[in-house]
Amino acid sequence: LVWVLVLSLAWLGLVVGGEEEDGEVVAEEGDDEVLSDKLEEEDGVLVLHEHNFARALSEHQLLLVEFYAPWCGHCQRLAPAFAQAATALKDESSPARLGKVDATAQTALASEFGITSYPTLKLFRDGNRTHPLAYTGRMDAKGIVRWMERQAGPSATLLQDADTAAAFIGSQDVVVVGFFKDLESEAAQVFYEVAGEMVDMTFGVAEAAEVFEAYGLSANTICLFKKFDEGRTDFPLDPARGLDAAELTQLLRVHKLELVMEFTNETSDHIFGAKIPHHMLLFLNMSSSGQLALRDGFRAAAGTFRGKVLFVVVDVAGYGADVLPFFGLTPADAPTLRLVKMENNRKYQMDQDVFSDTAIRTFVQAVLDGKVKPRLLSAEPPEDWDTRPVKVLVGKTFEQVAYDETKNVFVKFYAPWCSHCQAMAAAWEELGERYKDREDIVIAELDAMANELENITIHGFPTLHYFPAGPGRKMVEYKSNRDVETFSKFLENGGMLPEEPPAVSKTPENSTGREETSPLGTAESRDEL
Repeated sequence: LVWVLVLSLAWLGLVVGGEEEDGEVVAEEGDDEVLSDKLEEEDGVLVLHEHNFARALSEHQLLLVEFYAPWCGHCQRLAPAFAQAATALKDESSPARLGKVDATAQTALASEFGITSYPTLKLFRDGNRTHPLAYTGRMDAKGIVRWMERQAGPSATLLQDADTAAAFIGSQDVVVVGFFKDLESEAAQVFYEVAGEMVDMTFGVAEAAEVFEAYGLSANTICLFKKFDEGRTDFPLDPARGLDAAELTQLLRVHKLELVMEFTNETSDHIFGAKIPHHMLLFLNMSSSGQLALRDGFRAAAGTFRGKVLFVVVDVAGYGADVLPFFGLTPADAPTLRLVKMENNRKYQMDQDVFSDTAIRTFVQAVLDGKVKPRLLSAEPPEDWDTRPVKVLVGKTFEQVAYDETKNVFVKFYAPWCSHCQAMAAAWEELGERYKDREDIVIAELDAMANELENITIHGFPTLHYFPAGPGRKMVEYKSNRDVETFSKFLENGGMLPEEPPAVSKTPENSTGREETSPLGTAESRDEL
């Protein structure tokens, strides 16, 4: 269930990655142990520090280094997978090795490499410590191994003749082949670069005239071959424009997907990784033959919006059941349609569901044109919501409380599953008790999983906003330490902290961080300083 919740949060528009803006990169006083340049390992991972870092770079052609903090939850979750990947690479006799640096103790290394979040992974190649490459793969053992293997070997297979090309293209469900008259050209080098990054796809290159002829090509072209939908998509190269890595990457992300995706454990990675700005969702019970037939119109509408809107079928009686609460739905609501704008989690729905391809096209285009207003979720307020020390806000009561011109309102936006929210819950309750008799100050909280606001988008948890009394609908984001005394200083000083050095906390519970969850545990899941 937790894994499904993590996946579903991608449809909540959350910026991937947990954040802990902790502000601490401090060595423990008294840690004066003299370290040598000897290289030692823990679970196959090199333990690196200021004294042996240079040696590790000189002895290993490819070295992926994790900069971590011992208290960081994301780092702790990554540790077993990182160790498993290290062992797998060693067993393969790969030139690639994995290492780790405690960035809270090795402050000079953290500063040198600009470490601002945990975990941060950087790849060092051929001993070069001035231009490490940022890790862009998945944060699991298989993903790390695949990414490192791609960095260690050729990123694309050379297809020397038509028979080799045919066998290569038939070997996978999806393959990409770059047809270049000159494999040393600038465009070909960009292709190799993209192939090195997109480790979840298989890449080949062809230069021979017979291979060009076999596939009906006469000019430089990138072809995506797939065993579904149209079977082949060509991207001819414009000699004047050249080849742009980011543009090619996005084209491949979009066109490697089926025109209509089913939301499953196997496809969720691709759905969220495609970074398509809108998702059109058809919720249905796939055990009902009548509802299954609705996919025809849905599919017929999808082609018009390829690259702009991803069409996804969600089985309310299967893998998709646990995401229903995030859309305010139950299985009984199926079949129904929702369009989600990924940037800000805005959800749109028809006044009345119509499943024809014409109706779906019309609705989607209207949303893209800004002609449809989003439907905002709101829970019902508890009966005693305004009598508690901490007022419980919901979507429908937020405006009247937060923008009351006679009150200074301090609101915690939280998610029930967020560990950082749970860690600061007692402090927030204590703050409510402290100010419960103040007429001019209100301490409140809002469950951002169950409630949506028209003009405020929450990107991480917990988020704290202060709404000062008076006209103008002002809002101030609180970004300092999360403890009662600092909160009180902020409130007593009119929504700002006095000019004084902030206390450095040694535990994440009192940090200023927000926990943001990434779909699929990508490299963007981390705790920020």
